[in-house]
Parts: sequence; structure tokens; C-alpha cells
Amino acid sequence: MTVVMWKQRTSRLSTIIDQPGGLSVGVAMAQAKANLANLEAESQGIVAERIARLAALRPPGPGMDPILQLNEAYELSSAVIDAAGPFDRDDLCKAAAGLCDLIDAAEQGKPFDWRIVTVHAQALQLILSLPDTANEARTEILANLHHMVKHKIPTIDQPAE
Repeated sequence: MTVVMWKQRTSRLSTIIDQPGGLSVGVAMAQAKANLANLEAESQGIVAERIARLAALRPPGPGMDPILQLNEAYELSSAVIDAAGPFDRDDLCKAAAGLCDLIDAAEQGKPFDWRIVTVHAQALQLILSLPDTANEARTEILANLHHMVKHKIPTIDQPAE
């Protein structure tokens, strides 16, 4: 019989909360939200810059390695997900994740349809430019992107939300 024992470590936040005169959970949450809100503008700038770089990518030409171009598109899409995720921009994350899925599913040795990258970059730019109240337009864009992903990768079984 094997017994696994570990010493539980308390987080710094729990230490601060537990100390006399420390923070309450409500105050800690308010501070965390304020800190996150301060980073939102920086995040939006990063998202816009990564989407612009994605839109500027061109199909690999003669003498260029197509794998490097696809890797760059994948990295830019991942950066959009990383920067937009903490700020409830699920629309941007879903669109970028669809491109990542398509790049992951690309078969080696076969040419990649670069129009996929172009369409996703344009969709990301459109989603980013829409006002906050344009939920129907966002939903329609995401549904069309999902339809393309499902067409290219029939085994994907994601709901289009």
C-alpha cells in the first residue's frame, strides 16, 4: 500500500487575507478587477497589432518554407487568444482558435489553402471593429467561420455559439 503525502502550501493571497488587518475577499477581488481593467487597453493594442500582422501575411512564394509561414500564422492566432481571453472576448478567441485548428489539421506535403488565413484575418478585423452591441453580427461571423472549419475538418464537432 502506498501513501502519498504532501504539504499544502497556502497562496500569497490567502496569507494576506488571513493576516490580522489583511484584505477581505471582496477587497482582493476588487483590486484584482481593477488591475485587470488597467491591462485591458494594452491587451486591445496587442490584439489589434497581432491581427494586423496576421492580415499582412502573404502566401509562401517560391523559395519560401510554407511551414514557417503557417507557424507564424499559428503563433499570431495564439497570441490573439492569449491577449483577448482574460477580457471576455470569446468572439475573438473562437475565431482565432478556428484558424489554429485548421493549421493543426493541415496535412504535411500537401499545399495549404492560404485563403483560410486571409478569411480568418479579415473576420478577426471585422469582429474587432464591430461595436459592443453588434452581437448578432458577431454570431453570424463566428457561425460562418465554424462552417468553414467543419467543412475543412469534418471530425470537428464544436457547437457554433
